[in-house]
Amino acid sequence: MIKILKHLGKSALWIPVIVVLLIIQAYCDLSLPQYTSDIVDVGIQQGGIESAAIETIRDESFQKLLMFDKNNILMKCYLNDGDGDYSIANENAEEAILYPAAVVYALDNADLSQMEGMPPLPDGMTLTDALLAMPEEQRAPVIEQINAGFEGYSDIMLSQMAIEFARAELNAQGTDMNSLQMNYIFRTGAKMLGIAFIIMLVTIVVGYLAAQLGSLFGMNVREKIFRKVISFSNSEMDKFSTASLITRSTNDIMQVQMVVIMILRMVLYAPIMGIGGIIKVVNTGTGMGWIIVVAVAAIVSLVAILMAVAMPKFKIMQKLVDRLNLVTREILTGLQVIRAFSREEYEEERFDKANSDLMKTQLFTNRVMTVMMPFMTLIMNGISVLIIWFGAKGIDNGEMQVGDMMAFLTYSMQIVMSFLMLTMISIMLPRAAVSAGRINEVLESEPSVTDKDNAAEKGITTGKVVFDNVSFSYGDSEEQVLHDITFTAEAGETTAIIGSTGSGKTTLINLIPRFFDVTSGKITIDGTDVRDFTQHYLRENIGLVPQKGVLFSGTISSNLSFGLEEATAEQLAEAAEIAQARNFIEEKEEKFESPIAQGGTNVSGGQKQRLSIARAIVKKPKIYIFDDSFSALDYKTDAALRKALHEKVADSTVIIVAQRISTILNADKIIVLDEGKIAGIGKHEELLENCEIYSQIASSQLSESELKQGRKEAE
Repeated sequence: MIKILKHLGKSALWIPVIVVLLIIQAYCDLSLPQYTSDIVDVGIQQGGIESAAIETIRDESFQKLLMFDKNNILMKCYLNDGDGDYSIANENAEEAILYPAAVVYALDNADLSQMEGMPPLPDGMTLTDALLAMPEEQRAPVIEQINAGFEGYSDIMLSQMAIEFARAELNAQGTDMNSLQMNYIFRTGAKMLGIAFIIMLVTIVVGYLAAQLGSLFGMNVREKIFRKVISFSNSEMDKFSTASLITRSTNDIMQVQMVVIMILRMVLYAPIMGIGGIIKVVNTGTGMGWIIVVAVAAIVSLVAILMAVAMPKFKIMQKLVDRLNLVTREILTGLQVIRAFSREEYEEERFDKANSDLMKTQLFTNRVMTVMMPFMTLIMNGISVLIIWFGAKGIDNGEMQVGDMMAFLTYSMQIVMSFLMLTMISIMLPRAAVSAGRINEVLESEPSVTDKDNAAEKGITTGKVVFDNVSFSYGDSEEQVLHDITFTAEAGETTAIIGSTGSGKTTLINLIPRFFDVTSGKITIDGTDVRDFTQHYLRENIGLVPQKGVLFSGTISSNLSFGLEEATAEQLAEAAEIAQARNFIEEKEEKFESPIAQGGTNVSGGQKQRLSIARAIVKKPKIYIFDDSFSALDYKTDAALRKALHEKVADSTVIIVAQRISTILNADKIIVLDEGKIAGIGKHEELLENCEIYSQIASSQLSESELKQGRKEAE
C-alpha cells in the first residue's frame, strides 16, 4: 500500500498543508468541550464569575480575608487604592485569595444554631465580624482551630466557596449580576461560534484538497497502468488477462483512490484528535483516565478479531471480481455464437455461479463488518455510563464540577471516535491493500521485449528480412514452437508461408515486429538485428494485417489513417482502391466519413479485412505482413487485390501467411511449415514436385485441372 502512494507525485507536496489544517481543526474541536464546560460551570453555576480574584474588594471584606492569609501574600496581590478599597495588583491573586475567601464565605454563611456552645451574635454580625472584634491573642487560637477544620476540603470545594464569596462581594458593590452572567455566556458562545466556523472552513478546504489529491492519484495511476500495458509484449498480455487488466485499471484503482482520500481526511486526523483528546483528559485531573484505557483496549481487540476473520475473504474478493468480468466479457463478445448454439441457459448458469460466488463473499465480509457497529455503539454507551456513574460520585464528593464531567465525557467520545475512524478505514484497507498489490503487480512487471540503450532509429532502407537459425519457445517452456528457421524474404518479392493449423505460422511472423523475441538465432532487416532497432522505429516500417481484423470506433477515414495521421484523402482513396474496398465505401451515404462501430461490428468480415489491408497500405511501410488476411475474401476479390497489391507495392517486402493455395500460387517464394520446422522452400511448381506436405495441401484444395493451371502459370 505504501509503494503505491508514491504515485501521488508532485501533488504529495499538499499533504503537509493538509496536516497543518487538520491540526488546526483538531485544536478547535478539542477546544469546544472546554467552552461548554465553562458555560455550565462558570456561566451558570458561578453566575459568570470566572475567578475569585475580583478586581476590587472592599476594606471590611479585605480585613476578613487577611485573618486567614496563611502565607501573608494577599497584601502583595492587592493594593490599597486610597479610597478604602483594595485593587488587584498581580496575577498570583487567584492562588492567594482562594483559601481565605473560601473560609470567610463558609464562616459568614455558617448556621450558628448547629454549633454547640456558640452564643448568639447580635443582628447583622457574622462570625468573621466577631473574630475581627476579638483581641489578637484571643483570635489566633480560634483561627488556628478553624484552619485545622478546613484541611480536608478539596480544591474544588474551596474554589466554589471562594466564588460564592466573590459573588457576595460584587453584589455588595452594586454590580448587576444578571448582566455579568449573560455577558459571559454570550461572550463564550460567540467564541464557540467562531471556532465552529473555523472548523467548517477547514473541513471544506481539507475535503476539497483530499478529493483533488485522490482524483489526481487515480488519474496518475490509470495513466501509468495504461502506458505500462501498452509496453507489454504478448507474453505479458497472456500473463494478465484482458478482464483482469480492466478490473485493475478501474475497480482496483477506485478502491485505492477511496482509501487515499480517507487517509488524507480521516487517518491523518484520527491520531491528532486521539492524542489531543488524551492530553485534554489527563489535564482535567478527574482520575477517570482508566475508562479511556478500557475503551481503547476493547475497540482494538474488536477490530483485531474482525480483521482476522475478514482479511482472507478480502483477498479472494478481487479475484472473484476478475472472474465475473471475464465471464461477462466472454458472454457479451460471444453472444452471437451462444445464440447460434442455443447455449443461453448454460452461459446464464456460468454467469450466475460467478455472480453468486462474488455475492456470497461480499455478504460474508459485509456481515462481519456489520457486527462492528453494534459493538462500537455498546462500547461508546458503556463508556458514557461509566463516566456519568463515577463522575456523579466525584461531584457528590466535591472532587469535580458538572462541567468537568461533561468535558471529560466529550473528550472521551472524541478519543473513541478517533479510533472509530481508524476502524472504518481498517474495513476498507484490507481490500484496498489487495487492490494496491494487484496494481503494483502490473506496474512492476518488466516487459520481456525492451529497447536496448543504444537502439537505432535508422537503418531500414529496402526491407530485406532474414531469419537466421531462429528458434522460439513460449515463456519458460522447454518445448520449442519453432526450430531452426532459416530463410530470406527479399525486398520487391512476395514470400508466402503455409502450413497446417498449429504449425507456427502466426508465431513466426509475430517475431518480426518483436511481439515476442526469439529464443535463439536472430532476425535481421537490411542486415541489422531487429533487437537493435527501437520498437517504435521497427514497427513504423512494418504494415501488419493481423489474422483477426480489428477496427476501432470512429469513421472509415479515422481507421484508414490510423498508421499515418497526416494521410490525405487521395492516399486513403488509393489504399481503398488497392484493397478492393472503394466500391462498398462509395456506396455508403457518408463515404469515408461513415461511422465504424466498436470492433467493426457494423461491417462484414470481408469488409473488415479489406479495411484492415487498406490501413496497412496507407502507411506505406517497407515490409508488409499479411497474416491469413484474405480468408474472408471471395476468389475474385482475392485475385484482384493481390494483383493491385503487386503493382503498387512492388518495391516492398511482402510476407503472406495463408491457408489457401490459390492465394500464394504466384508467390516468389513459398515456405512450408510443419510442426515448427521448415518442410520445404521454393515456388509452387517446385514444391508440388519436391515437398510432400505441400503437395498434400494443394491436392486437398485444388482439382487436377487447377493444379495443371498452376503449373502453366508457374512456367
